[in-house]
Amino acid sequence: MTEFAWPWVFLVLPLPWLVRRYLRPEEGLSRAPLRVPFLDELESLPQTGTAAQARPGWVFALAVSAWLLLVIAAARPQWLGEPIEQSVSGRDLMLAVDLSGSMEIRDFMLDGRQVDRLTATQAVAGQFIERRVGDRLGLILFGDRAYLQAPFTFDRKTVRTLLDEAAIGLAGEKTAIGDAIGLAVKRLRDNPDGQRVLILLSDGANTAGEVQPLQAADLAAREGLKIYTIGVGADEMVVRDFFGTRRVNPSEDLDEKTMTALAEKTGGRYFRARNAEELAEIYAMLDELEPVEKDKRYYRPRDELYFWPLSLALGLGGWLSLRRLRE
Repeated sequence: MTEFAWPWVFLVLPLPWLVRRYLRPEEGLSRAPLRVPFLDELESLPQTGTAAQARPGWVFALAVSAWLLLVIAAARPQWLGEPIEQSVSGRDLMLAVDLSGSMEIRDFMLDGRQVDRLTATQAVAGQFIERRVGDRLGLILFGDRAYLQAPFTFDRKTVRTLLDEAAIGLAGEKTAIGDAIGLAVKRLRDNPDGQRVLILLSDGANTAGEVQPLQAADLAAREGLKIYTIGVGADEMVVRDFFGTRRVNPSEDLDEKTMTALAEKTGGRYFRARNAEELAEIYAMLDELEPVEKDKRYYRPRDELYFWPLSLALGLGGWLSLRRLRE
């Protein structure tokens, strides 16, 4: 269907008639500026030519049509499409991703190739972001300090792009888990009440920052923020050195005790991801633990149509102006 965004503009439709009716030219302007002694003789001559002919009625009709089209364009006609369903859950879901130097350890396999931890996280978490239709998503990146990369938004595409553009060491080489939680609490404090979730992914222990993780967890619990923690990194990895190959534990710095306590204090849960498959399973489980709600809202797309009547009005006005100049 079609509707007008500014229907009150139609009140100016009678404006040309009002101007012609009540704003007549001054009497002095209608008098001849020059007296011609043989004026009487000129008036007695037969009148010929276009200027002497009565203006055709269709010219007047075109002028009225041009004005009407101009008013219609000013009223902003719009075409309303069919209602489109949009799911809105009201949940505020923040992702906090570790960018410390240890995230560059290549102990994950993704699509048959060996990749670092951050690359695997970007791939799996990116798919998780795409599935969170209706949630407001935010992104925190942390290293030596925690930084808000994306405030809460429904724009999942932008959040995923910002995650994909993150680089190891961008926020420093150390790990400030407590600062990341504190920043999430700060950003959530002013948001409307509702279900608030933080998914924190790290491969180490808290080695930087001004806030201790457990203190930040206590504050999060008071503010109603639920924290799900994910510890990433393989338990065993084969490395080569001068003496040959040996097996090492690349996740020996992972503080699982603290990560578990962070989740338990806030009513969340701790997960362990040793490979990309387990990481994908964890995000699938998070979809089940925090399902996307089915609250539905509808909106109708609007397409502007003002340029059609505006183009016709300008065309008619230009043609009438040229015709008047030729008379």
